[in-house]
Amino acid sequence: MSFEMLMSLEDVEDFVEQNELAFLYFTMPNCSVCHGLKPQIEQMLKQYPEIKVAEIDASAVPEAAGQYSIFTAPVLLLFVAGKEYLREARIVHTAQLNEQLARIYDHYSN
Repeated sequence: MSFEMLMSLEDVEDFVEQNELAFLYFTMPNCSVCHGLKPQIEQMLKQYPEIKVAEIDASAVPEAAGQYSIFTAPVLLLFVAGKEYLREARIVHTAQLNEQLARIYDHYSN
């Protein structure tokens, strides 16, 4: 699985609107946490094939960063039917995130 790169606020809004389960990964250049966390998130999300995943460089798309209140990086957002259900920022505890994703995913897929 690879992250789809979104390059505009319109792309981000369309992605969230068109995917029932949409996961956004906001990053910044030179963010070591962002680059170190991404492979772990990619691996984790393989368990949830219905979740569609996209990456946004907050410095390249400042309108999207503003729209979604992104003040640090990384920020991980999960949307269910267009509504934000989950937000993790900066220091992400992957085990806890996986539990939350599993709970939401199980509820959604049943």
